[in-house]
This record gives sequence, C-alpha cells and structure tokens, in this order.
Amino acid sequence: MGQLGWIHTIFGLIALSAGTAVILLKKGTRLHRTLGHVYFNGMLALNITALFIYNLFGGFGPFHWLALISLITLVAGMIPVLFRWPTKRWVQVHAGFISGSYVGLVAAFAAEITSRLPGTEDNFGMVVGVTSAVINAVGFALILRYLSTNRLIQEN
Repeated sequence: MGQLGWIHTIFGLIALSAGTAVILLKKGTRLHRTLGHVYFNGMLALNITALFIYNLFGGFGPFHWLALISLITLVAGMIPVLFRWPTKRWVQVHAGFISGSYVGLVAAFAAEITSRLPGTEDNFGMVVGVTSAVINAVGFALILRYLSTNRLIQEN
C-alpha cells in the first residue's frame, strides 16, 4: 500500500472510531460535538483521499462515485446543524444523514476486510457487493426504526 493508501486508512480509522463514539455516547453534549467534528473531518479527508486513489480501476471507478455520495451525505448531515433547518426537524434530519454516513463507512470497512480474506480474490465484486448490501440494509433499517421512535436523537 502506498503513502496515500496509508493516509486514507488512517483517516478511515479516525472516522470509524469517532463515529462509533458519537453513536454510543449521550447526544448534544460538548463531547458529542467535539467527536462529531473529528468524525466530520476524518470523513472529509477519507473521501477526498479516496478520490485520488486509482490503483483498482486505473481511473475513476465505482468507489469514486461512492466517495462522492458519501461527501454529499456528510454535507447534508451538517447543513441542519449549521442553519438549524428545517426549523422543527433539524435534529432528526441531521441524525438521519449522519447516521447514514456512518453506516456507509461501516459497510466500506466491512467490505474492505471481507475482500481481503483468503479465497475471496476471484470474487471481489460479489464479496464487496454482498457485504456492503447486508451492512447497509441492516444499518438503514436500524436508522429508520430509531428515527421513527426518536431513540436515535434522544439523550443516552
């Protein structure tokens, strides 16, 4: 792995660690905001570095599109915080988009691990696709469940 790959990996681990802490800890506190900033910046750097990694396809490929989608989701999750918009639902909108961003990160992390397991070399696309689909399906089902009951945004 080259230097850019290592930088990308480090930012991914930072975002994954901070995101996990944000999910598990009490919401709305100074710690939540601080770790949220670490998560945001880690994800921003992770996705920007992803846009410059061309080893797999030799050019712009599906993972670059996913990095762009991740950036959009990340920004969409911060707009409600910065502008308190939509007025009465900004917390729910923030929680939904940022949680979706985190689920995407976990799916990418799991796909990275499973695609490197011995015996998966010949089935890279299927392994990555199935792993990502399962993680995303479970993650988004949990987000919908918790947002509908407000448990995702209530203080822990």
